Amino acid sequence: MEYQEKLINALASGLLAIAISLGALGSHFFKTRLTDEALLSFEVGVRYLIYHALAILLINSFSSVQSGTKDVFIKLILSGIFLFSGSIFLLSTKQLHGWPVKHLGPITPLGGVLIISAWIYLTISFLKK
Repeated sequence: MEYQEKLINALASGLLAIAISLGALGSHFFKTRLTDEALLSFEVGVRYLIYHALAILLINSFSSVQSGTKDVFIKLILSGIFLFSGSIFLLSTKQLHGWPVKHLGPITPLGGVLIISAWIYLTISFLKK
């Protein structure tokens, strides 16, 4: 396994550890401190983080996917996760931290578009083969 592949696997594994930790935080600490709506949003952010960290591990392990395709897919997914899940985490916990995060609302769908773009890109790359 080459260095970049190991690095991506370590990054995805780290994201999974963060996601599981955030999920535990949500189900124990935030459960009594956030509204039901905010908690549901937080859980969506955790769920998408888990799904896409697993997707990175999976796609990174496919020898049939060219390294250039993997690079683009992973960059799109990581950007999407950061914007989508990250903005959801900040927006859904604003009643606890009090930071001015209202402006992040439009960032969430942008992250979603990046995630969708990654999957479309991968789909097209599979069809080209």
